[in-house]
Amino acid sequence: MPFNVWVLVAAQALAMCTAPFIVFIGSIQGRLLASAPEYATLPVGLVVVGTVLAIKPATWLMERLGRKRVMLLGASMGMLAGILGALASWLGQFPLLCLAAVVGGTGLAVVHQYRFAAMESVPDNMAGSAAARVLLGGLVAAWLGPEIAAFGNGAGADHPFLTSWLVLAGVQFAALVILGVGYQAKGERVREAHAGGGRPLREILANPLVWAAISSAAIGYAVMSFIMTATPLSMTEMAGHDLDDAKRVIQLHIMAMYLPSLISGWLTRVVGIPLMMATGLLAYLGCVVLAANGVSFHHYLSALLLLGVGWNFLFVGGTTLLPRGYTDAERFRVQGLNDIFVFGAQATAALSAGVILSWLGWSALVMIAMPFLVIHAVLMVLWLIRREAAVGESS
Repeated sequence: MPFNVWVLVAAQALAMCTAPFIVFIGSIQGRLLASAPEYATLPVGLVVVGTVLAIKPATWLMERLGRKRVMLLGASMGMLAGILGALASWLGQFPLLCLAAVVGGTGLAVVHQYRFAAMESVPDNMAGSAAARVLLGGLVAAWLGPEIAAFGNGAGADHPFLTSWLVLAGVQFAALVILGVGYQAKGERVREAHAGGGRPLREILANPLVWAAISSAAIGYAVMSFIMTATPLSMTEMAGHDLDDAKRVIQLHIMAMYLPSLISGWLTRVVGIPLMMATGLLAYLGCVVLAANGVSFHHYLSALLLLGVGWNFLFVGGTTLLPRGYTDAERFRVQGLNDIFVFGAQATAALSAGVILSWLGWSALVMIAMPFLVIHAVLMVLWLIRREAAVGESS
């Protein structure tokens, strides 16, 4: 792999810490500061709102200024989020905590573009492996983010999680240094090759392949976020587990999200994207069945491990499939649209998780995922039917 890919792996390991950090303590600190328990998961959801709001500006700037400058800006936003979170802890202000989450989400919008930068650094047949390799940085983030969150003053302190937020700001600064020193912008394609930007968006979206790719990542991310966001609160507030148990489940879940990246890029070439996606759907089905049938530590752990593996197969599969639906001139528009769908769905899921958990309980919450799995299965079938028809016409 080119050196740029390894730089992006290292930067991802640090910059992505914001996500597991806020997933772990966002609802807990939110419960301490919010005026009503229904708002407890709002900071977790607002991370994704920040991501959605920043996707279009991030891709627009990358198209015109190059990826490196925008990646440095994203790391700076991560630092600012840590500072704002520390200020929220010091002042005990829930609105400031929400603002920190939104700003952190804007930084994550840029981090999510690392995979496309990596794919453009390698030959086309290695694009899936490059994207999966960058996602491996999430393995470190899976462990480091919750460890930072649990560092220093916890929920029982005078200023809960103040030190944690400051350490997060320091980690984001380290990511900024790695990108500034290590990432080589030489050879970046700053502007699209054709003035018209390729085909009209309507024509691009008429291809079932594009919808299969988008739904794989969007539904995969939404279902994962919906269940993961509710897990710490469900474990600690409803099932009576302690904070360390919840931390362990979240850490292992996020590791399960990224560990399959060791082989998922290879699997896209060997077993094919359709089988990967189908395996991801089966893993999600197993997660729902386990989570709906018990609230022991092992029920939560097993369900969240399957949730992580299913997410990886669906997300890597969708990311690898997407470039087959657009030309070089169309890449920024389609990549941006894809991520708006992905993180818009995730934002909706994360924002609704706390309310639905409070109203319906844990078992009902996980069952809500089932219709969305069916939707993706249908879109996959439509894509495969269209592909077989095209093969038949060409033969």
